[in-house]
Amino acid sequence: MSLELDRITLTYPDGDGRLTALDEVSLTVPKGSITAVIGPSGSGKSSLLAVAATLITPDSGRVVVDGTDTTGLGRAELTALRRSRIGIVFQQPNLLPSLTAVEQLQVMAHLDGRAPRSALPRALELLDAVGLRDQATRRPHQLSGGQRQRVNIARALMNDPTVLLVDEPTSALDHERGAAVLDLLADLTHRRATATVLVTHDRTHLTTIDQVAEVRDGRLTLPAAAV
Repeated sequence: MSLELDRITLTYPDGDGRLTALDEVSLTVPKGSITAVIGPSGSGKSSLLAVAATLITPDSGRVVVDGTDTTGLGRAELTALRRSRIGIVFQQPNLLPSLTAVEQLQVMAHLDGRAPRSALPRALELLDAVGLRDQATRRPHQLSGGQRQRVNIARALMNDPTVLLVDEPTSALDHERGAAVLDLLADLTHRRATATVLVTHDRTHLTTIDQVAEVRDGRLTLPAAAV
C-alpha cells in the first residue's frame, strides 16, 4: 500500500471558533491505482490533497506514505520525504519560462542534489512517456496548454515517486485535451505503479479511474457514483 489517510481531522481558525475542513477522513490508495476525489468547491478536496502531500499537518490522524508514518516527522524529514516519494502536479503548470521542456525536468534532479546532465536520459524517457520527446527543446510559450500540463506531469515523476498527487489537471483544458490528460495519468499510474490521487470537480472523465471518492462538508464517502 503506498498511501493511507487514517482518520484525518483538520480544522482552521474561524472567528472565535474553528472551521472543520476534514472530518475523520480515511482513504487508502494502493500502488498502481488511481483514485479520484470529487466534490463541490469548498468541500475539502484541496485540504485533503495538502494533507496527503504533507504540506499541512492535520489536527489528528495519520498520513502513511509508502509504509512511512509521517506523524512526528520534522520539517527537514518531511521535505526529504516529499522530494523522494511524492510527486505533485499543481493545477497550473508554473513552468519556468526560460527553460526548455527537458530542462524543466532536469531542474528536479538538481534540487535532489544530482547533476542535471546525468539526469538527461531520465528526463527524455519521461518526455517520451508523455508523448513529448519531439518537443524537448521547446519553451513553455511554444507549447499548447495540454502539452504544458504533460510536461508538468513528467516533472512530477522525475524523482520516481511512489505517490502522485494531482490537483485539477483539466481545469484549463477543453474536453478533448482534458480527457487525454486523464487517460495519460491512468496509463502512467498503472505502468509505473504509483498510488495516484486526482482531485477534480469534473465528473465527465472518470471512466479510466480505479476508485472514486466524494468529499462533502469535510466528510469522505466511498465509493461514489461517477456520472
